[in-house]
Amino acid sequence: MFANYLIGLREGLEASLVVCILIAYLVKTDRRDALKPVWTGIAVAVVLALGFGCALEFGSQELTFEAQEALGGSLSLIAVGLVTWMVFWMRRTARHLKAELHGKLDAALRMGTGALVATAFLAVGREGLETALFVWTSVRAAGDGTPRPLIGAALGIATAVVLGWLFYRGALRINLAKFFTWTGGMLVVVAAGVLAYGFHDLQEARWVPGLSNKAFDISDTIDPSSWYGTLLKGVFNFQPDPTVLQVTVWLLYLVPTLALFLAPVGFASGKGKVKGPDEQGTRPSKAPQA
Repeated sequence: MFANYLIGLREGLEASLVVCILIAYLVKTDRRDALKPVWTGIAVAVVLALGFGCALEFGSQELTFEAQEALGGSLSLIAVGLVTWMVFWMRRTARHLKAELHGKLDAALRMGTGALVATAFLAVGREGLETALFVWTSVRAAGDGTPRPLIGAALGIATAVVLGWLFYRGALRINLAKFFTWTGGMLVVVAAGVLAYGFHDLQEARWVPGLSNKAFDISDTIDPSSWYGTLLKGVFNFQPDPTVLQVTVWLLYLVPTLALFLAPVGFASGKGKVKGPDEQGTRPSKAPQA
């Protein structure tokens, strides 16, 4: 549940910051007439993400077991790739996000309503699709049949929405650089577990050999059905009897990726706290009137 809460919080907060930047810029430039198309684009992006998640869930149920495992394993690899790209992209470009979005919004304002809808849709849609895919693969990897992973993701997104609103109103002061560094690092750990489980799915689908070649088996020591076994499974996708391939890809992904992410570049080179959304492009000079 915590892993999915983290996914929802991280992805949701990025989307919330984008929305804050777009809305604040329109309010500050006295272009409230453009707010409706922007909100329309955001709504379409949210509906698309929900539809994508439903299509993954219900569409996969019609497949054979091996086809389900092949689909799940393939999408797990794609999800890990997207999340890895996302955490490095945010670490590298967050400081310039405000200027980038303002430039796109200025161009859209000159082009008309359709361009505004498309700009908002593209800005939020990517986060929504990434969230839907990664949550689906993470829920599938958990495989406990309970709604807790979905509840965790929903709570994370809800927290992100509240944080985004507080940023916009200027009521919150946190160090965004540290926040994205810590959550990004934890997401890399979660992604490593999803990647390992994705390869396990491919082994069960007979796409990749080595399913019976176990690295170790500590099922007698760590009961997967115990509370601590469930906790390890939910947070790290821990498996007490992984294959050699799973352990290998887990280490080959986690160690270099985490080392590169935590290297003293990007956010790590910045100094000082973020005193409010205005410095990150998420707070207008004054709050809009209802």
